[in-house]
Amino acid sequence: MIAMWEKGSKPYQGGPYNGRSNGADHSSTVHHRIGDNHGGTAGARPALFSGILPADYTRIAATARVKEFTRGEVLYLEGDSVRQVLLLTSGLVKLNKLGLSGTEVIIRLAAPGDVLGALGLFSAGSQCTTAQAFRQCRALAWDISAFRALVGRFPILHENMARILGGYLLELEERFREVATERVGPRVARQVVRLMEQIGKPVDGAVEIGLSREELAQMTGTTLYTVSRLLSAWEARGMVRPRREAVAICDAQLLCAVGRGDESLYSAEPVSTRKPIYQNGLSAIA
Repeated sequence: MIAMWEKGSKPYQGGPYNGRSNGADHSSTVHHRIGDNHGGTAGARPALFSGILPADYTRIAATARVKEFTRGEVLYLEGDSVRQVLLLTSGLVKLNKLGLSGTEVIIRLAAPGDVLGALGLFSAGSQCTTAQAFRQCRALAWDISAFRALVGRFPILHENMARILGGYLLELEERFREVATERVGPRVARQVVRLMEQIGKPVDGAVEIGLSREELAQMTGTTLYTVSRLLSAWEARGMVRPRREAVAICDAQLLCAVGRGDESLYSAEPVSTRKPIYQNGLSAIA
């Protein structure tokens, strides 16, 4: 079986946890060709395998199983023992925690190429978040003991995982700084831009992110009411087009300006003179 990297096509519609699951097991081995059309060219390797020789890459991938998870399915719960390491190959997974009052906070969205469960190799061996399929997902899975053996055999895997986890931590630190020091408008705008680059897809001349207002509030430390008010104001200025379970970004340049705290920029130029956002890919936001 050839596991291909791809973006999911439908946003998660919300709802309660469907219960923990180990996913449907579709294969005992995986051939070494793994493409990446999420932010990269076809055939590009995920960061976990950076620096691995082609022959070793084949051996490592062949020891994994392919698992699939339906939208809304729980991959693991916070506090569970870490039993496997997952390398996401398609779809999206949301990592969240619950407050004492039961309020859900989305820590991050895992996209194709991200590693789930690896933190257990560096900690006490229990999951620190709950992972739930945001869209239908596919992942390569290694039992924790087998993956430990691979790390011992290929030390560069340890280095790659440390680099990946360091990137996750830096992103979380930046978001915490924004919550602690910035007004809600700029930090919501900045998070929308991040999500556009991570999970956006072109739709009718804009870039759409499949995320509800409530989920956006859970990622930015604010309320559903505040996010709805902001999106309505930005829609009136031609910056976004909110929908029930998605937001289309129509003018990323001005949204970036809001993220920088410069609200004067988006009132200085008529909507009709602004350039379309989607030009030669998602990178046309500068």
